[in-house]
Amino acid sequence: MNRVALRFQELRETGKKAFIPYVMGGDPDLDSLPRILEVLVEAGVDLIEIGVPFSDPLADGPVIQAAGVRALRNGCTLTKLLETVKPVAFSLPTPLLLMIYYNQVLQRGLRRFMEETKDAGCSGLIIPDLPPEAAGELQELANQLEIGLNFLVAPTSKDERIRNAAAAGTGFLYAVSLKGVTGVRSSLPPELPEFIMRVKSLCACPVAVGFGIATPEQARSVAGLADGVIIGSAIVRMIAEDPGLDKVESFVRGLRDAI
Repeated sequence: MNRVALRFQELRETGKKAFIPYVMGGDPDLDSLPRILEVLVEAGVDLIEIGVPFSDPLADGPVIQAAGVRALRNGCTLTKLLETVKPVAFSLPTPLLLMIYYNQVLQRGLRRFMEETKDAGCSGLIIPDLPPEAAGELQELANQLEIGLNFLVAPTSKDERIRNAAAAGTGFLYAVSLKGVTGVRSSLPPELPEFIMRVKSLCACPVAVGFGIATPEQARSVAGLADGVIIGSAIVRMIAEDPGLDKVESFVRGLRDAI
């Protein structure tokens, strides 16, 4: 069993919900990433999602797009990101996941990418533009290398697509909370509880919800229905505003307590 699936199993056995923060690799710079990861772990997160900057991030809203632009300007590449993560990944108790667009995977070559991901100590992948129907070879490699492969579903997804995405994954099912891109929202869609319950009724795997969640109150509400909560833009924005990370740690602890 890969570390992502194992962590969700451990949390379920103890009656807890997963808190998964997202950070952009290379923002504000690559040298800061190990410390950011340490702060998140100290604040009590369960898994960490690291974004790989990309020139055409179709699922990302303004905050994460801007972070990606800064990271690319700083010279962050997939190679440099993996080199930065590797020295700390194996000592962290928290599984690390890469959020990466499929073009970057294809350019690398599937086997080479998966082997380098494993060698760098990353335990899972989120590839927002890869549908489960097209993931056959990557699924085989993920199973061989014990890497959690996690697919996305949205409020517009049909029941069959949700079942297929759940069956193809080897970690958790990422339920997108709204129609649109990532970003802080003042309120979550009123139909979100119904969507989460529909997804959970169609699959046996853990379901984590992301996009738009930014406050402890919103996180608590989602955690009451799902198996995990993913928060990105609010944390990415705070890291940009607080390079010392003091406010970041306090904010993340507050989210952890709410979840």
